[in-house]
Amino acid sequence: MSAVHQADDTLHVSLPVEGMHCASCVGRVERSLSRVPGVRRVAVNLATERADIDMNHDVDQAALIDAVRK
Repeated sequence: MSAVHQADDTLHVSLPVEGMHCASCVGRVERSLSRVPGVRRVAVNLATERADIDMNHDVDQAALIDAVRK
């Protein structure tokens, strides 16, 4: 996981996501990540196998990983 930008009170994180095979997988990962408290925006890319997440600084990053694993 890499934190890239910090703008205002938003932290941008790029998280690798392996094992997705279709658009349905992408949708499930996006929904799961968006339910983590403090997450503002999620964009998952099937081709690059990455999730780009804008979130508050106080988000537990382990919760992001748990959300993807579930």
